[in-house]
Amino acid sequence: MKFFDAAMVETAMDYRGLVGALRDGFRSNVVTPVRHHHTISLPDQTDATMLLMPSWQDTKATGTSKGGYVGIKMVTVYPDNETRLQKPSILGTYLLLDAESGEIRALMDGPTLTVWRTACASALAADYLARSDSSSLAMIGTGALSSHLIRAHASVRPIKKVTIWGRNQEKASALADRLADLALDVTIANDRQKAVSEADIVSCATMSSTPLVEGAWLKPGAHLDLVGAYRPDMRESDDEAVAKSRVYVDTLAGATKEGGDITQPLATGVLALDDIRGDLFGLCRDKCSARWGAEEVTLFKSVGTALEDLAAAKYVYEKLGQG
Repeated sequence: MKFFDAAMVETAMDYRGLVGALRDGFRSNVVTPVRHHHTISLPDQTDATMLLMPSWQDTKATGTSKGGYVGIKMVTVYPDNETRLQKPSILGTYLLLDAESGEIRALMDGPTLTVWRTACASALAADYLARSDSSSLAMIGTGALSSHLIRAHASVRPIKKVTIWGRNQEKASALADRLADLALDVTIANDRQKAVSEADIVSCATMSSTPLVEGAWLKPGAHLDLVGAYRPDMRESDDEAVAKSRVYVDTLAGATKEGGDITQPLATGVLALDDIRGDLFGLCRDKCSARWGAEEVTLFKSVGTALEDLAAAKYVYEKLGQG
């Protein structure tokens, strides 16, 4: 059994390479049960969440289990960790198994795998949905995902300007510092509306329970990337943003049950199931249309899928060597 810590996973990763691996994953035959989602009640802090995300390659399609993989990720989300313990809110581990024998091939750092695959899934969607000439990006949120989202989007689109908005100015400044190696014009915004209204791509990664992006702010041709708000009671966009956009999701099964940016509009009738134009399976397999025109506003909602974890874990394992 191999052990890949956070530093080793980082070493293996490459944004363009992982976007390609995810594209291949969504084109392949992978079994992805809806993830197990459990609430852990805590008397002295905000309730925690445990997620169990299994996935495996459908070896019936290839006729052999040799060379295939089975994987499972266990994630815990403790929202108060940062303020109470100065620790990350999201922690986890990934197990990669041999599909033929069930033996454990590798144990990997879960959070590092997660931020990379999440950011690259958004970039994969943007590669279909964002205008090809998108050069400006507004980043709403300053957490662990933000730097990866900026870098991932910049790997598929000619981003030149990045505007960062966050509730904590110190965190926004720290994020800007982490982007110093990129040839980008990075600024920190006090005016969220202005930042959103000027951006070709707006990416959100927060735990907000109220909308941070209003549809009235989105300019013609904008692409809205919603990554946070992972529970039905959370939300990053308002009804107008949903109503004026062509809506896409990572997976229909997950997004229509978990993320508030989709579940709430579905519940109120602002959005119908038929209004969701497609998911990453359809986009990657050319089974649904992507952007229609330069003035169209597109919206992508990500809640995550075990397929992405399996594709990323396979990418790391095979890149670092199996010997």
